[in-house]
Amino acid sequence: MHESVAGITIPDTMLARETTELVRESTSELIYHHSRRVYLFGSLQGRNRDLSYDPELLYIGAMFHDIGLNERFHHSGHRFEVDSADEARRFLRSHDVPEDSIRRVWTAIALHTTPGVPEFMEPEIALVTAGVEYDVLGIGYHDVDAADRRAITALHPRPDFKRDILRAFTNGVAPKPDTAFGTVNDDVLAHFVPGHQHTDFVDIIQNSPWPD
Repeated sequence: MHESVAGITIPDTMLARETTELVRESTSELIYHHSRRVYLFGSLQGRNRDLSYDPELLYIGAMFHDIGLNERFHHSGHRFEVDSADEARRFLRSHDVPEDSIRRVWTAIALHTTPGVPEFMEPEIALVTAGVEYDVLGIGYHDVDAADRRAITALHPRPDFKRDILRAFTNGVAPKPDTAFGTVNDDVLAHFVPGHQHTDFVDIIQNSPWPD
């Protein structure tokens, strides 16, 4: 049976169902509900922007986008976005998904915290970021009808979401602080990790071994 909310249908393919099961079992309720909202809000923004996209690929990108915050990735040495993208790629390759589709999902996940770039790329890439920006940052908040917003948050509630998602970011990135250089997560660590040493881009240039 197809599930829909706010006029958006949740994909009911085998890949989508297995994605839902995997994410539901391996992440917290916070990340599960957030990821579903990212798909729904991203889809609504796609409708607003008159973009044609593959719902299944957008769904998989949205559902996997924060899986790299899980504890098993805490010492990977990679940005959590890359861990998330790599995990999605492994899953998709195990199901013999075409490489171009895998590339779009990987890129959508890897770039979802890099503002100013995904919006100019393929729709699935642009809309994962749009969904994240809507749910986490409130960017384009009034682009979505209030009734649709209420329907989505009734199905996937966000109690104390601001505090809890910041805690999830902190817990996921603090064990590998070097991976936050040049990313929004450096701001998170600066706020919530006592003694966090911000890596300054200007200092790196000025202190490089080049003589001038």
